[in-house]
Amino acid sequence: MDILKGNLLYGQSGGPTSVINSSAYGVIKEAFLNKDYIEEVYCMKHGIQGALHEDFYVMSEQDEAQIELLRHTPGSAFGSVRYKIADANDDETDYIRLLYIFKKYNIRYFLYNGGNDSMDTCYKIAEYMREVDYDIRVVGVPKTIDNDLPFTDHTPGYGSAARFIANTMMEVSYDMYAYPKGKVTIVEIMGRHAGWLTAASHLASLSGWGPDLVYLPEVPFSIEKFKADIKKVYDEKSQCLIAVSEGIMNEEGIFFSSASAIKDAFGHFQLGGVSSKLAQIVNNEMRIGSRSIALGSTQRSAAHIQSLTDVNEAEQAGRKAVQFALAGDTEVMVTFERVSESPYTIEFKKHPLNMIANQEKKMPRSMINESGNGITEEFIEYALPLIAGINEPKFINGVQSFSKFK
Repeated sequence: MDILKGNLLYGQSGGPTSVINSSAYGVIKEAFLNKDYIEEVYCMKHGIQGALHEDFYVMSEQDEAQIELLRHTPGSAFGSVRYKIADANDDETDYIRLLYIFKKYNIRYFLYNGGNDSMDTCYKIAEYMREVDYDIRVVGVPKTIDNDLPFTDHTPGYGSAARFIANTMMEVSYDMYAYPKGKVTIVEIMGRHAGWLTAASHLASLSGWGPDLVYLPEVPFSIEKFKADIKKVYDEKSQCLIAVSEGIMNEEGIFFSSASAIKDAFGHFQLGGVSSKLAQIVNNEMRIGSRSIALGSTQRSAAHIQSLTDVNEAEQAGRKAVQFALAGDTEVMVTFERVSESPYTIEFKKHPLNMIANQEKKMPRSMINESGNGITEEFIEYALPLIAGINEPKFINGVQSFSKFK
């Protein structure tokens, strides 16, 4: 297949991570290395909405120093979005607009950086452009702290979030044991249907300061068992530290959290309040002092503790996406294949978008202990390489310096 000549359009979508901008860095720098085929790089402001509104950052006009800072910048430097485009068979409006924009700016490479829902957007666009015979290469760049994309060993963003969670749990644990008799402390961690993030709390145990109990969406949650587990730990230690996924649910698959009736554009309920609800139960029914902590968006935005492995792999995912597109690949997402544990080594592969869009990868049951309230050695061996190394932050006057584009 011949290499196309034209421009590249890149966008970020869904929940930010502390390393999504490292993928952007990889895309931009790799594209700049191939100016014979990629004449300009446009970055959408707020994902696909930026394309629809013809609102871009022109990267050749940006300060090089700001581009270099992308590897140290959390959030979405170009703006993210949760926008669901309709199926083309139901409503072609967005697709007709995108086709117009693609032709106007000679966009021949479309790279979209996101998770499950973003890959759905990516696939729909690729499918429509193929049907109208517009020659364009569409490649998905993986991103999600949830680590729930299928057909890849892990996802960029997870390693840094896991590192933050493990260290935060260690600090909370160390603080809790400052007193001879304390409380039941319940820490709420992101994770709607998959417990990868909450499981990372257990990595703190390697230093002796991890959670006593861990509850994940993969195991049906029982209040009676929860109270029995706490009593056993508290009777022994006079303290109890618990990590719980926001997405725990009962045998019927009903979320335990005080989920609001609000859904996002992709139909996902907005979860929250698990830790406070559980703390009330411990206080009122068990008569034990309890407090709740919700890590919230800090889990995905902690650039000061980025995993160097995560940053480097995120950048390489962006570079590989450009390389795959130039080689003629389209309607694929970059994936990671772990080929060695010692030394830890991955290879970059690709997988069809239609097999990834809207799919989720849950934690294997073998990574969860038999009682369903803890984590096994298998998970530790899986996760440890992903949190390795530190990407030294860029500080000015004691605070971090982040990218800013115009």
